[in-house]
Amino acid sequence: MSEPAAGPLKTTPLHALHVELGAKMVPFAGYDMPVQYPSGVLAEHLHTREAAGLFDVSHMGQAWLEGPDHGAVAVALEALVPGDIRDLAPGAIRYTLLLNGKGGILDDLMVTRTKKDGVLFLVVNAACKDADFAHIEKHLPGGIALRRIEDRALIALQGPKAAEVFARIAPDAADQAFMTGREMNVAGLPCIVSRSGYTGEDGYEVSVADKDAVALTKKLLGEAEVKPIGLGARDSLRLEAGLCLYGHDIDETTTPVEGALTWTISKRRREEGNFPGAEIILDQIANGVSRKRVGLLPEGKAPAREGTEITDASGRKIGIVTSGGYGPSVGGPIAMGYVEAGFAKVDTGVELMVRGKGRPAKVAAMPFVTKRFHKPGK
Repeated sequence: MSEPAAGPLKTTPLHALHVELGAKMVPFAGYDMPVQYPSGVLAEHLHTREAAGLFDVSHMGQAWLEGPDHGAVAVALEALVPGDIRDLAPGAIRYTLLLNGKGGILDDLMVTRTKKDGVLFLVVNAACKDADFAHIEKHLPGGIALRRIEDRALIALQGPKAAEVFARIAPDAADQAFMTGREMNVAGLPCIVSRSGYTGEDGYEVSVADKDAVALTKKLLGEAEVKPIGLGARDSLRLEAGLCLYGHDIDETTTPVEGALTWTISKRRREEGNFPGAEIILDQIANGVSRKRVGLLPEGKAPAREGTEITDASGRKIGIVTSGGYGPSVGGPIAMGYVEAGFAKVDTGVELMVRGKGRPAKVAAMPFVTKRFHKPGK
């Protein structure tokens, strides 16, 4: 998993450690990032499913959104996203979407209401962070400010043994609930810890000062259950979990309804309709869409990659694959993409045009693997 480099690549505070660990480095979102380590993508993927994998996600954007109180900050952000920010409890996290005026998705992001009144913690995608922050700043009312965080790394510990491992060095996390964030000491270092993830497994994201990032990473890698994981396995893990990759499965041309993300819009926000593109999105909720994001299970062993055309039995194009590859935990190829709404029902037969030939596939429910988010202390 890599992207063409446009200009000099940035590096994360863990770059030298990746090289020391034998990582294969590739350009991604303007950064030089590890795509895999010597054990390979397949082994890294399966290890994360079986134990605990450690990911460097320091390239993602972190920021504080600050105002006089929670109500004011929530109103400001709700003018840009369809998620319910106002009713977030202190410490709770919300997954939401930054929208344009036509209801298209500018990015997806995580929003945490901190314990400090009037302060939200935002995490956005690496490739979009400059545009996201500029967009947010442009539309903020007086008294609300966005403060970019430029001096903190972000690492993620994911897998069924993540909680057990993490509790050894961060006892305060033992009772932390899923989709919550809090400040705590981790191995004696001050951190912001979120319990969420992008793999379908239990896990944590840890925001730590740049100067402490290598020490904390080495501490975690010193645990027997933990291995470093690169972008290749991160992509196959999120695909099995049925999660979107921005710029591929969702973008400015897709709405939350088309992207099967209607669940991110609460009843209150639908009733109020005061978010960008609300008229279009609410009409789609009421009357349906012409296309929809679905999971796909191709027959055979060869994967259907991004850009593969999806057709009906007569060969008429009905959609396109937006993400696809081999699912190590599934034991075969998996994909997701957009199809005409009439073909979106699970188990509907379609064909994938692979190397110029139609190949049978069926629409599948997502996630492709069972999500395993564990209760605190389990």
